[in-house]
Amino acid sequence: MTRPLSSRKRPYRQTGLHTAQRQLAQYGSRALPAPDTPVGAELVAWRQALVDDLGGDPSTAQLAVIDLAVRSKLLLDSIDAYLLSMPSLVDKRHRRLWAVVRERQGLADALARYLTQLGLERRAKPIDPEAVLARFRK
Repeated sequence: MTRPLSSRKRPYRQTGLHTAQRQLAQYGSRALPAPDTPVGAELVAWRQALVDDLGGDPSTAQLAVIDLAVRSKLLLDSIDAYLLSMPSLVDKRHRRLWAVVRERQGLADALARYLTQLGLERRAKPIDPEAVLARFRK
């Protein structure tokens, strides 16, 4: 005999968002995955791309915003992976979005603000004329 739908328990799945946020707040960049892991390597490459887009020599304040952007990207990517594994983004019983969808949107907005603070246009690296001439002299 099958149980009525109202008495069936839905499977409980954790996003890990709050654990990741707590670890990032407590340990900062030391809580990020190691660069030898696939996720860590991707984050390091993305961070370097942001630095390169700023012309290769960001200020201390820009580095702080870059670190915030990298952490936000890690959280956002993990939530996206969780959401894509869900059968539906809507709680059909209560006819509303799951709370994690709203939290994801808040993280996406924060990441967009960080990137806007850094500037969305690429900046050229300053050219050292002596280094260019040295290459041609060889």
